[in-house]
Amino acid sequence: MTPNSPLRSPLVIVGPTASGKSSLAMNLATKLGRTEIVSADAMAVYRRLDIGTAKPTDEERKKVPHHLVDMVDPEDDYTMARFQAEVHDVLAAIKDRGNNAIVVGGTGLYVQAVVDNFAVPDQFPELRARYEAEEDTAALWEQLVAVDPAASRKMQPTNRRRIIRALEVTIGSKKPFSSYGPGVDAYPPTGFVLIGMELTREILDERIDARFRRQLDDGWLAEVESLRSVTLSRTAQRALGYSELRQHLDGELTLEQAIAEATRRTRKFARRQQRWFRRDPRITWLDAVSEDLVEQAEQTWSQHVL
Repeated sequence: MTPNSPLRSPLVIVGPTASGKSSLAMNLATKLGRTEIVSADAMAVYRRLDIGTAKPTDEERKKVPHHLVDMVDPEDDYTMARFQAEVHDVLAAIKDRGNNAIVVGGTGLYVQAVVDNFAVPDQFPELRARYEAEEDTAALWEQLVAVDPAASRKMQPTNRRRIIRALEVTIGSKKPFSSYGPGVDAYPPTGFVLIGMELTREILDERIDARFRRQLDDGWLAEVESLRSVTLSRTAQRALGYSELRQHLDGELTLEQAIAEATRRTRKFARRQQRWFRRDPRITWLDAVSEDLVEQAEQTWSQHVL
């Protein structure tokens, strides 16, 4: 890009874990210049969770500015509301510098909070703790049906985390959870360009397995060992692979058992990501293993200027 080239609408690259989102973003940013990358990954915000979250390397961050990485310590919670506020400021600053922005993420809610400017409800920790203490998810579901039937129709009765969040907001704010915007099933026009990474389950599984082995070779076990004295926050605890490797270090699992369980959970998570993003008709899907992937992405993005 030349200094006088018009700015493009922000690009969002989505897809399941290990699909190559970050690599595509780096290749695009390096090729085009005047481009900065914004992470929309709920785990990349945590310091010291580096190898297992596949963060950009120091070398990559020197080549291309990265934002919303290493924001908080692993003991701290990091909310979607905070992410939304910070990403808004980051994107505005990138535009003011005359640069283009690429948002990269596999955390569906984080991506949609940016793309659709969600109205994010407040947190009510005491209420959440009360609902989390209730072991009967079916009972929680019945409460949600009673207080916010519209919200209950938009989630599975087994989705404990979403049920608790809906109850927390409905009771705490005295407003139905369903009243906060159109919800995740609405896909209104947006000022962002969305590209999705498409690949078969077989190839994705191979990539997940290969990446896990590579991360171990890069010292992931030592990273987990360094965190054993840390009480991870409620959100940081969801980082894939860390709990299984900690169980191995504690003598509860062999290394191969830990790898098998962690990769199984990661594959399951990737399936959920694929289902989440597949619902969005605004996404242009590109073959993640195509030899001209960068050219296809650049062509798609070039059609949208500010």
